Amino acid sequence: MRCLKAFGERIMARDPDRQTAEIHIRIALMNRFNALGTAEIVRVA
Repeated sequence: MRCLKAFGERIMARDPDRQTAEIHIRIALMNRFNALGTAEIVRVA
């Protein structure tokens, strides 16, 4: 929930289609930040 608040608590768009687009953009950004923060595990041996 903290990540969502970093992007703003409220949806700014009024049009339902634009609201959907705004939510998709937020989700894509959160997924990208999550991917950047996840460590790659490589087996050595």
